[in-house]
Formats: sequence, structure tokens, C-alpha cells
Amino acid sequence: MRRREFIGLVGGAAAWSLAAHAQQAVPSIAQQNGAALYSQYCSQCHDAANSRAPSRSVLQSMKPEEVLRTLSTGSMASIAQERTNAERTAIAAFIAGNGSEAPPASTDISGQCAQNPVGFPQRLDGPRWNGWGADLSNSRFQPAAMAGLTQDQVPLLRLKWAFGFLGRSAAVAQPTIVGGLVFVGGGDREVYALDAKSGCTRWTFKTEAVVRTAISFAPISGTDQFAVFFGDVRANAYAVNATTGALVWKTKVEDHPAARITGAPTLYSGILYVPVSSIEEVTGSPSAYQCCTFRGSVVALDIATGKQIWKAYTVPEAPRPTKRNAVGTQLYGPSGASVWSAPTIDVQRQALYVATGDNYSDPPSETSDAILAFDLATGRMLWHWQATAKDSYITSCLSADRTNCPESAGPDHDFGQSPILVSLRSGQRVLVVGQKSGVVHALDPDQEGKILWQTRVGKGGPLGGIMWGSAADQDHVYVANSDMWFSGYKTLDPNAGGGLFALELATGKISMQVPPVSCGSRSQCSPALSAAVSAIPGVVFSGGVSGYLRAYATDDARLLWEVDTARDYPTVNGVSAHGGAMDGPGPTIVDGMLYVNSGYAQWGGLPGNVLLAFEVKNP
Repeated sequence: MRRREFIGLVGGAAAWSLAAHAQQAVPSIAQQNGAALYSQYCSQCHDAANSRAPSRSVLQSMKPEEVLRTLSTGSMASIAQERTNAERTAIAAFIAGNGSEAPPASTDISGQCAQNPVGFPQRLDGPRWNGWGADLSNSRFQPAAMAGLTQDQVPLLRLKWAFGFLGRSAAVAQPTIVGGLVFVGGGDREVYALDAKSGCTRWTFKTEAVVRTAISFAPISGTDQFAVFFGDVRANAYAVNATTGALVWKTKVEDHPAARITGAPTLYSGILYVPVSSIEEVTGSPSAYQCCTFRGSVVALDIATGKQIWKAYTVPEAPRPTKRNAVGTQLYGPSGASVWSAPTIDVQRQALYVATGDNYSDPPSETSDAILAFDLATGRMLWHWQATAKDSYITSCLSADRTNCPESAGPDHDFGQSPILVSLRSGQRVLVVGQKSGVVHALDPDQEGKILWQTRVGKGGPLGGIMWGSAADQDHVYVANSDMWFSGYKTLDPNAGGGLFALELATGKISMQVPPVSCGSRSQCSPALSAAVSAIPGVVFSGGVSGYLRAYATDDARLLWEVDTARDYPTVNGVSAHGGAMDGPGPTIVDGMLYVNSGYAQWGGLPGNVLLAFEVKNP
């Protein structure tokens, strides 16, 4: 599973009104034993070492109403559906009632742009970072003309502005920059259009649920409109007018209650290709749950109307009843193989490539932990290559109650990042991707995924290995290693994980290596590098769970620049903001500036809610 799927995955509206209803239904919330309810229904995942579920200390950084909304209408609604409103309220009060208090978030909207002109202030073919990987190949490499930033200038980067999202853990999506505007989603269920140079707000758009995806920008054919496209954690895909922030269309791409869109939809030739994932790997763990019925998919939508053109499942066979578990609950399979990352487009072969996650239940399929190729026009599967066989896994496999854990009980070595398509100087084409196993794989896309080379850079495990995203130029692929681990009760191991590598694309040989960087005296810290990396000529940028963002020279691994993002910030929109752990999305570099979110709160109690913009400042 693509882990870290609790914090910020809240949906619905006015959920705290449920609390008032619950208080009327019982004499006192205090009479409900929230601690006992938590112990019975929640601790199995949230108190287990090395589980992907966030620890109780991380949950305590949330407000009670955020926890209740998550239990009632958000990502945990299906797992808490048998609890009464009063019980859910008691659990929320126990989890967050004694949590640390973040500075109150202001609702000041003084950050609105003084003028809101129609159209865009810059040419749309100018410097930009569009979508997750900056190009159809998902290279996460920004050429010099687009970056406007050289290796010599990187040490001169200084903070220009900061933008605060409402909420304690809201920095969950990667910013897109097109036409002088920044488009970004926040954990506060808003999508924002900001001025790229000043950070002032052009418009905001309220979504049904949290938007974790990067945003893609394109003209809508047959009209004079430009639109931005993205997905939320309730599996809704959106098109929104990029000039005004008005909704163009909204389409639900999957009805399964655990489904969500985590990877960025990819745009090509008037079609939006939407990857679909889920958290059934978590919600399927209780012994009373009929695990599992979700299948990953890619859905092709017409960008003008949002209508479905085709839908291709990653597991071709529909789930069927298999056996009953030890308590008599009917189980189903095959299931899983989520698509956690943005699809990659091969224009030459008119193909689409995705990387899949593990299965959730038996029987395991041949398309989990795999690279799949689909025909762009029809969605027909062209070929598949599996990296790890028989990897059926849910979070209860690491807990005391393993009732629903599949018999195959795999290592949870799924893919969380997009395959990168690269043409080498020799003319050889390579499809390269990192896996949570800690192995980088290079495949031949012109020979149905034939293995070219495989190189191990990490130990691998449920928390990686290689996680959200690698970057590649024409000669090398740049890979960050997580290998995050906990020592004892939900305590991050400060000595486990980390390391940054450059591998030759032609051979897989490691040509550059940055060893793990110590956390120093910072408590609850990990050297793990889970966030996606980004590159410009001569430089690779990597953010860490520690909160540090660093830039290294790609030839000799020397440190060019570092900044500790885990601190308080004054913001252009008046919202109290704090940086924290960096995970998931990576930095985007456009026109001499670097943009990055800080505050991915799942690990180590380092929540945050800030978007940072850096520019070159000469001494």
C-alpha cells in the first residue's frame, strides 16, 4: 500500500455537528470511555511499531473535529461504521483532546491579489512545471531553460514567501506552476491558484475531499478555456477553470468506499488518465471485515466533458468469495494492485505505463507489484512485468490480530512511484522505476518489459526502500532511500534509513552516493528520504522526514545548499504556519524559483501546513 493515508484524508462537511448531537444523546462525553474504545478498535494499527498507520502522537496533533470527521465521513468511515456517534466522538476526544496545541489558524484573507486580471500574466509556453513529473515521461527533471537556476546559484536560494494552509497537517500535495501561477491542493479541502512571484491568492476552489495529487493544466479543446485537473481522496476527478476557479466538471471514477486518487492524473491529447488507489489495505484488517474487494485501475476521461472513455483494471479478474476466516467472516479475492502514482505516456508506442501496489487478499495476482502497459486508445493491457510475486498484504499482518492477513503474507514491496521513460544517447529506451524493496529496475519498453538491469540501494520494507519518486536526465537516474524504521513504541530510529544515489541508466552502476545524514539532536527524527526527488542540470534536490531540504551536486555528491523547513513562518495570507516532515511530493523548480510543501505529518510528530517559495538572493 502507499502508506500514510490517514492524516488529512478527511471528507464531508460540518462533521463536528455530530459531536453536538452525540453530547445530547448521552449525559456526558466523559462517561464514554474513549481510552477503552481506542484500545479495542484503534490501537491494533496505531500503536503497532513499524505500522503504516500514524502513531497516537501524530494523531494528537489533529483537532478533535478533524479526527471525528475522518471517523464519520472520511477515510476511516468504513472501519468505524459500526460505532455510534457518541463512541466516535469519545474516540476523537481521547485521541486529540490532550494533543499539543498548534497556533490558532487565522482566517485572514489579506493575501488576496490586489488585482485579479482575466488571463495569465505570462506565456503558457514559458517556464513551467506541469503535473507530477514535469513531462509525459515523469522524469522530474527540469531543463535549464525552464529551471532558470544553475548549480552556481543554488547556494544563494533564500525564502521569498510562505503560504499557510488552514489546518495542522495540510501540506500534502505538490505545486504545479504554469503561466506565472501556482496551482496547489491543501489538506484543508481547498485548491488554490497563487501568484508565482508574490504568493498572493488569485482564487480558491472548495473540494469534496482532500486533494493529494499534483495538478495538471491544459486548454480544453473546442473552447477558449484553460483548466486544471486533479483528484481527491474520495475518487473524484475534477476540471476547474484555471482563470476563474469555477467548476467545469466533476466525475467519480470508482464507487468502492475505500477508493481514492493519490497519483496525479496525466494529460495527453485531450484525455485525462486517472490512476485509482485505495486504503482497503488498512480498512480490511479487522476480522469482521470481508476483505477485500477493491481493484486498482486507470480511468480515461474526456477533458472537455469528464465522461469516461475507458476503464482498465490492474487485476483483470473480479474479486470472488474465497474462504471464511477464523471468526467466520467471508473473504474475497483477488484484490488490490492500487496505482499510487501518475501514469507515464509513451508517445512513440501509444502506450501508458503504471506501477502497481501489492494485493490485499489471496489469491495473489500476476499484476501486483508490477509494471503494466496499456493501449492509450482502448485501455487494453499490452504487457505486464512483475517484480515481486505473491505479495498479498494488509496492515494486520504486522499486528497481534492477524486474522485477515493473507496466507501468502508478502513483504509489502509495492511500487509507489511513476515509471520514468528515458531515451539514452545510444538510442536505447529505458523504463526505470524504484521499488519499496530497495531495488531500482530498468526495463526495455520496446521488448515488453525485458529486464535490462536491477540495482539494490536499500534494505527495503513496509516503509521503503524507494518510495514516492525518482528523477532522471539522459544519463542517470537519481534515487532517494527511505528504509525508515521505528525502535520501540512508535519512536523513529534516528540511525535507520536515508541515502541518495545516482545510477548510470545504461548499466545500473552507482556513480554517486550521499550517505545517510544524521538527525543531530532533533527528537523523533529519521534520516529517511521518502519524498520524491527533483533534478535540474548538475543538481538533485531531496527533502527528508527530518524536515531538511538539501541540494547536492550530481557529479561528486557535494552539498550545495540545505534549509531546515521545520519552523514557524509568517505567511502572505495571514495563516499561522509551521513546517515539518517532508514526504510524498517533491520540490518543483521554475523560472529561478523553487517551490516545496513542508509538513507531511504522518511520521514523527512533525506536522506542518506551509508552502515555501525560494528565490536566488545575491549577497
